[in-house]
Amino acid sequence: MASGNGSFVTDFILMGLTDKPVLQLPLFFLFLVMYIVTVLGNLGFIILIGLNSHLHTSMYFFLCHLSFIDFFYSSVFTPKMLINFISEKNIISYMGCLTQFYFLSFFGISECYVLSSMAYDRYVAICKPLLYNVAMSPKMCLSLMLGSYLMAFSGAMAHTGCMLRLTFCDANTINHYLCDILPLLQLSCTSTYINELVVFIVVGIHVIVPSITIFVSYGFIVSSILHISCTEGRSKAFGTCGSHIIAVCLFFGSSAFTYLKPSSSTSMDEGKISSVFYTNTVPLMNPLIYSLRNKDVKLALRKTLSRRKC
Repeated sequence: MASGNGSFVTDFILMGLTDKPVLQLPLFFLFLVMYIVTVLGNLGFIILIGLNSHLHTSMYFFLCHLSFIDFFYSSVFTPKMLINFISEKNIISYMGCLTQFYFLSFFGISECYVLSSMAYDRYVAICKPLLYNVAMSPKMCLSLMLGSYLMAFSGAMAHTGCMLRLTFCDANTINHYLCDILPLLQLSCTSTYINELVVFIVVGIHVIVPSITIFVSYGFIVSSILHISCTEGRSKAFGTCGSHIIAVCLFFGSSAFTYLKPSSSTSMDEGKISSVFYTNTVPLMNPLIYSLRNKDVKLALRKTLSRRKC
């Protein structure tokens, strides 16, 4: 019964978002609609950028990768989550759980750095417009994206590698709707000190460094906006930056609340609720915030639809 890594557990049972039967079906339809909108919104945005050459700029390059990440990020666990709402026993294999955990970490960390790259791109565009073509050259954009994925790969490997050293004996019920790190640590029958230390170091780096980059960039952007003499232009700029900052705060705030607190002081129920924001809500909101409020995207959408009609 023991697996190759010394664990006695071959399967885990996911408790899900709630244990109340009366809420299972309504939650199934709610998250199904959210997932459909997330998939259509992010895939539609990727296709829209690909079909319209005037959107082949650095800003939309980052937005395209953000949609790519959000699509796969939500697809890592949402189908399994939906099945669990309507099934009696929510079982996931040991390797399936670790695979889900790895990709959850990879795409989550990737999103942190893509958001920071986008904030830096907007800072250069607004505060250093004369240097924009040089500072945000195609080579620079590719380097930023490659760095984002490499940081995500290293962080996900660190978390998953530390998880492989743990032994799971008898307890196999995960108090969550996905294989997240803190619920898994609670099930281990060996010391989790190193794992918790890695969580604080790795998550701290991948949350604090991008968030500082984002808020410093937007700080300079807001300072530049305040010098705009046109009241209408200033209000539009504040409206756009405000919506971006709300999405960033929602993602980083809920992530920090979940991971940067000792597991003994945070109940898993609180962790499950806060994780809904950065796993389900943010991938749903990003296409709306970054795309539908943009005139270039609306124009590209009208052109694409008109070509299709013709």
